[in-house]
Amino acid sequence: MSGDRSEAAVQRIEAALARIARAADAPPHATAPAPAASANVMALIEKHETLRETVAQAIADLDAVIAEIDQ
Repeated sequence: MSGDRSEAAVQRIEAALARIARAADAPPHATAPAPAASANVMALIEKHETLRETVAQAIADLDAVIAEIDQ
């Protein structure tokens, strides 16, 4: 009984190794991003840039207030 389980385990390992070898030998397939994903990424980039500009302006405003207080 124990030998059967060991043999089955070895067969599963060998099958897994064969799948790994096939995957390693297969040419990589490049997948183009889905158009919706690209649009989402572009929207996020635009929102990020807008947020960066808003934060930069807020920091400049704070710097001006601090400069007035220091005088």
